[in-house]
Amino acid sequence: MTTPRLISVVGGTGAQGIPVIKALVSSGQYTVRALTRDPTNARFKQLQSYGPVEPVVGTFASESDLRNLFRGAWGAFVNIDGFNSGEKGEIFWTIRAWELAIEAGVQLFVLGNLDYMYKKSGFRPQFHAGHYDGKGRVGDFILAQNKDAEYRKLAKMRSSLFTTGPYIEMTLGKATPFAPIVENDTAVWRVPLQQGAVPFTALDDCGFYVKYLFDHPAEADGLDLAVALDHVTFTEYTRAYTAVTGHPARWEDVDLQQHLERAFGPRVDLPAGYNADPEDPATMTIRQNFTAFFETFRNSGGNKGILKRDYEFLDRIHPGRIRSVEEWLRRQDQKGPGDLWSRTKELGHVLKTLEEGRKGSI
Repeated sequence: MTTPRLISVVGGTGAQGIPVIKALVSSGQYTVRALTRDPTNARFKQLQSYGPVEPVVGTFASESDLRNLFRGAWGAFVNIDGFNSGEKGEIFWTIRAWELAIEAGVQLFVLGNLDYMYKKSGFRPQFHAGHYDGKGRVGDFILAQNKDAEYRKLAKMRSSLFTTGPYIEMTLGKATPFAPIVENDTAVWRVPLQQGAVPFTALDDCGFYVKYLFDHPAEADGLDLAVALDHVTFTEYTRAYTAVTGHPARWEDVDLQQHLERAFGPRVDLPAGYNADPEDPATMTIRQNFTAFFETFRNSGGNKGILKRDYEFLDRIHPGRIRSVEEWLRRQDQKGPGDLWSRTKELGHVLKTLEEGRKGSI
C-alpha cells in the first residue's frame, strides 16, 4: 500500500480551500497539513471531518510559520486571500511562500491563481483589478522561473497554476456583487455586465482539478490550468433559474458605480485589502478594484475577449465537470435544505471574508 503524500495548504478554510482539501483527503491518496489561525473553528473542524488534516497554527505572513507548514511536505497548494493582505502584501508573501517551499524540498507547488487582467488587456488601466493582478503577476513570475534553465539546475520543485474566476456560488451568496434580491415574488439580479459574460468557476469542481494536478505532476509542471464552467450571461442565468425553480427571474443591467455603492455600502471607498495600508498610494479601494473587475467581464463575452478558457481541454481532463449554469442550478436545487427558491430568499455566506465581517489578521 502506497503511503499517502502530504500536501501543505495555505487558504484551506476559504471557499476554494474546503473542496480542494475534501477531494485530497477523502481520496486516501493524500494527507493535508493546513495553516489556520484557529484550529477549533467550525471551518477547520469541517476539514477534519473529511479525513486527516493536521493544523499548523499561524499566518501566511510569517516565515517561521510557513517553514513549519512546508516541512516534510511532498506538495503545496497556496491560495493567499488578497482581500486580507492587499495587492502588495499578496505579491510578497506568495513569492516568499514559493521560495520557502523550494527550501523545504516540496516537489510540486500549485498556486491558487487568478487571471492577470491588466496584462491580458494590453496593460490598459481600466482593467487593473488589484485582487486579480496581485495573483496574476506572481503566477507569471513562477511559471517564468519554472522554464528557466538556471532555476532547473538549482531547484527541483515543479510549479503549476490553478486559475479560477468568480465562484458561481456568489450568485446565490449573501453580500456579494452578484447577489440577487427577491421583489414581488421575482428573483432579480442587478449586475452591470452590458454585453459581457463572467467565466464563473463552480466550487464543486475545484477539488477535482487540484487533485488532478497533484495526481499528474509531470503534466502539471509549468501548466496554467485555467478553469470555468462557462462564460455566463445573466440573460442565460435568469432563464435557467426560471426553468429550474418555476419562479420568475430577471436581470437588470445597472449603472456600475451605483451597483458598487449599493453592494458595498459605506465600505466602497475603503481599501480592497483590509490589512492594506490606506495611506499607501498603491492601495486600491474597493470601488477602484471592482470597477476594473466588471469592466473586464464586460469585455469578455462569448469567450472572445480579455478572459478566455479552453473548454475542450477542460472536457478532456474532467469529463464530468459542470458545463452550464442550468446544470449547476439543478445541482443546487437538489442539495437542500429546502428548495432553491426558498434559499434564494434567505441567502447564506459563501466567502470567508464576508462571513467573518472582514475581521482577522494576516
